[in-house]
Amino acid sequence: MGGEGDGLAPGPIFAPFTLPGERVRVAGTGERRKTLAILEPSPERVEPPCPHFGICGGCALQHWRTDAYLAWKRDRLIGTLARQHIETEVLPIFASPPFSRRRVALHARQGAKGEARLGYKIRNSWDLVDIQVCPIADPKITAALPAMRRLAAPLFEHPKSAPTLHVTATDDGIDIDITGVERKSGGLSADARMRLAEQAAAGGFARVSMDGEIAYMDQAAPSVRLGEVRVVLPPGAFLQAVPAAERAMVDFVAQAAAGAERIADLYCGVGTFTFALAQIAPVYAADGSAAAIAALNAAVATAPGLKGVTAEARDLVRRPLLIQEMKKIDLAVFDPPRAGAAEQAGEIAGSKVSRVIGVSCNPATFARDARTLIDAGFTLEQVFPVDQFLWSPHVELIGVFSR
Repeated sequence: MGGEGDGLAPGPIFAPFTLPGERVRVAGTGERRKTLAILEPSPERVEPPCPHFGICGGCALQHWRTDAYLAWKRDRLIGTLARQHIETEVLPIFASPPFSRRRVALHARQGAKGEARLGYKIRNSWDLVDIQVCPIADPKITAALPAMRRLAAPLFEHPKSAPTLHVTATDDGIDIDITGVERKSGGLSADARMRLAEQAAAGGFARVSMDGEIAYMDQAAPSVRLGEVRVVLPPGAFLQAVPAAERAMVDFVAQAAAGAERIADLYCGVGTFTFALAQIAPVYAADGSAAAIAALNAAVATAPGLKGVTAEARDLVRRPLLIQEMKKIDLAVFDPPRAGAAEQAGEIAGSKVSRVIGVSCNPATFARDARTLIDAGFTLEQVFPVDQFLWSPHVELIGVFSR
């Protein structure tokens, strides 16, 4: 299998929706081919659960038996670490179940009057599949699709608009942040904004915002519970995609953090790990999003039993936590975007921090940052892989370091 979930033959030739050991007929030239027929199927091939599979670009691997698919993801992670000459204990992978994603991004295109087309992009296309079902998404999101189509209808006043609805199922209902509406011409008219708000109310949504600016909100801002703490979310807030995966990750981090005396939680977001860590020791938390830090601070004010949290809005790429600022820190936790934490890893490497927990959505940049820490005397003790994005080639992980 190739890294993006396409079958790989010598050449190289990549064929989508194929599996190792299969004999297939393909068409086209170059490395990327079109799969025409499966001549000799793999015993690991299964019937995809979604009627949109093969057209929709959202999933690549629904045709692969679960145990083989998960083993491939774990092996890919091991191979990525090996390219940085890193060997460690890789734990069994956490598998997210179907119908569990609370956060999806749905693309909208102009449709019939009163309704937009709504779904995921077709593989290698600007067009989209107008989805009716989605076996990865929380059923509450699927149930809201008709109302979201009506909600998106007023967004096409400008021909260059290509809206994306960033949808989150919160404890208080569906929260939607809309991006991609053309703004250079002045954005939506007052009439279109009014129709958007009317459809939001009719659809029963908790909140609808546009690029972070609230267009409609029910009685209170939507929230989620992180452990025992309720956090009111700013528009467009980042959350882990699957609540069960989030719980597994938080439990793992808390177990690895046991015994710490002073903790830095870097790229903390709204506090995914902060509140669990603050039950162990005082926490310094930092993130580039001022709105996320404000939400975290508001939640801290109502949270009992914490050892103390000091939170700061800080760009950790331009202003990483410096060596001299970590003099009293014995555990650093970092959970950066896909680009990784190269600058921050360098500062941690030069500090006297004795333990590090790295959370990553990109094994390649994690391996790069891990090499920086290892070269400074850390040992990568173990890695916990997490399959949070079901039926995709994407794998996440948590690594535990000590020295």
